Amino acid sequence: MSQEGPSSTAQALETPVSSLPSMDGRPPEAWPETTPLLEVKDLTTKFYTADGVVNALNGISYSVRKGQCLAIVGESGSGKTVGVLSILRLIQSPPGKIVAGSILFKGTDLLTLDDAALRKIRGGAISVIFQDPMTSLNPVMRVGAQITENIMAHEALTPKQARVKAVEILGRVGIPAPAKRLDDYPHQFSGGMRQRVMIAMALSCSPQLIIADEPTTALDVTIQAQIVELVKTLQSELGTAVIWISHDLGVVARLADTVAVMYAGHIVESAPVDELYARPAHPYTVGLLNSLPRLDAKVKTKLQAIGGLPPVLLGELRGCPFAPRCAFATDICREQYPELLDVAPAHSVACWHDRLTGGRV
Repeated sequence: MSQEGPSSTAQALETPVSSLPSMDGRPPEAWPETTPLLEVKDLTTKFYTADGVVNALNGISYSVRKGQCLAIVGESGSGKTVGVLSILRLIQSPPGKIVAGSILFKGTDLLTLDDAALRKIRGGAISVIFQDPMTSLNPVMRVGAQITENIMAHEALTPKQARVKAVEILGRVGIPAPAKRLDDYPHQFSGGMRQRVMIAMALSCSPQLIIADEPTTALDVTIQAQIVELVKTLQSELGTAVIWISHDLGVVARLADTVAVMYAGHIVESAPVDELYARPAHPYTVGLLNSLPRLDAKVKTKLQAIGGLPPVLLGELRGCPFAPRCAFATDICREQYPELLDVAPAHSVACWHDRLTGGRV
């Protein structure tokens, strides 16, 4: 590692997120922790295809506070990734289009920004860790060049200063001999180390919010645990908010503060992580938890699968999209979609027959 004296880059790496500039002009340290850093309201995204209109997101709403970890879970095709890519307007258009809603980041609606203003936020105030680092990293560029490129795009640093910062970030995420590894190509790293490089890139400009899109899916369980602990440590040290996308409820239990469950482009349940695991209310959430193996289960206990398949999202869906797979569905479920309402403090569910209160009808 470089032996240069204290520099602005080294000091910047140790600067907490709370001291970064605020988009609304207020001193960042004055930003209340109870006020949402990110607030998504009634977000609706559609894809206009040759086969018809795909209703990928259907008016989802959630918020994330400074230092909070929100996990968004659900089966493949539930809208998890489309929801977070919509935040930074990374949906390919055409065919995709955000047709309604607002995305407030520190009070500024990201949907109203022009491309130049949004580019300053992407990779800066908001960073993304993608699912597969091997396809996300450029295979013909050294990892150091890829990290310093992002740093220099957002900060007024020379190439030498950006390299100093990149070395320090690689060291922070646990990569041995970071000064040497900076000159390696992605294929020279193991899967777990490549994911650490992706985390280093996400942290390179001290973001206030990190979006992690299933970052541990392709890793074995040992490396998964290491990555989760790394993210938890960095979140605690830097005060960064995290949106963690996953279908692995075991990982979510160790990491998240709040969990939002998605199905067919809707958020069907949201609650603090301990509350959700102890008292799931939506039949879909109950099904997800019942499908997990348990250490306290009796020998040869069969896992309970959720019957049927997720719906095709072409065209308008009538009623609750989970109704065809739900053992508690009645006529009203097939005719009218239930509103997301509170059933307990900070615990909301969209179900006519939720398992916590007994239902609304």
